[in-house]
Amino acid sequence: MTEPATVDQFSPLVRRIAAPNGSAMTGPGTNTFLIGRDRVAVLDPGPDYESHYQAILAAGAGRIHWVVVTHTHKDHSPLAARLAAETGAELIGCMLRPSDEFQDTSFQVARDLEHGECLRTPEFTLEAIFCPGHVGNHFCFYLHQDRLLFSGDHIMDGSTVVILPPSGDMKDYLDSLSRLETYPAVGIAPGHGNLIPEPGKVIDTLRRHRLMREQKVLSALRKLGAGTILDYLPVVYDDVDPKLHFYARFSLWAHLLKLERDGLARRTSRDVEFDHEGWELIAA
Repeated sequence: MTEPATVDQFSPLVRRIAAPNGSAMTGPGTNTFLIGRDRVAVLDPGPDYESHYQAILAAGAGRIHWVVVTHTHKDHSPLAARLAAETGAELIGCMLRPSDEFQDTSFQVARDLEHGECLRTPEFTLEAIFCPGHVGNHFCFYLHQDRLLFSGDHIMDGSTVVILPPSGDMKDYLDSLSRLETYPAVGIAPGHGNLIPEPGKVIDTLRRHRLMREQKVLSALRKLGAGTILDYLPVVYDDVDPKLHFYARFSLWAHLLKLERDGLARRTSRDVEFDHEGWELIAA
């Protein structure tokens, strides 16, 4: 028998239901948030699992007016269309063009969400914050009344996120962290994991971590000379479980692309497989 879903109260206006899709990449599962009481916005409905679908409907109790997604990865948005069709809710988000292998291609909206748009009810104002980086169509959201930042996959509890070129971009990721610092949040509600306090400290730690990793990439380029991502990967991510190196190679690619843009590295060859392309340091 399937265990009944747990509904956690994250703040006065916010409830959380974790989807039953826990894994090494999703932690305890994708967080689905129900925002508001009289008119409910469902943020990141998650994968299309029947038990999760029924749990959202039960918690929404006929008051779901919006279905909102932070980005269109397969652990965040596949249930969106079904939930919107069942409840008559407005579907809100941004499609990704072009797609990538991790995308939920079922997600379709008539108009893409834009930075600064707000959902407003007598209870709450939920503001969209364009935060590309993890992927190019990523949005975070700020709940003004509770001063709560919904970070999707831009900030996760207990781990850093994978940056996924070509739509994902390391410079965009760092710039988006700076954008998030301008919001007076007192907590972060991540797409995976538990409520995160002290947003300013968390954002600063993430920035320093990414810049530290960039220095490890530069060090590997100096030490190994010309090579490929597969050559640099075990050196740059020697502190990461090798089982996660399949995903880490995407972030390494993003770091190299940033260094290329910064004029510090260049490609020496191209390949249909990104991790077989040649790279080298540009001598100062």
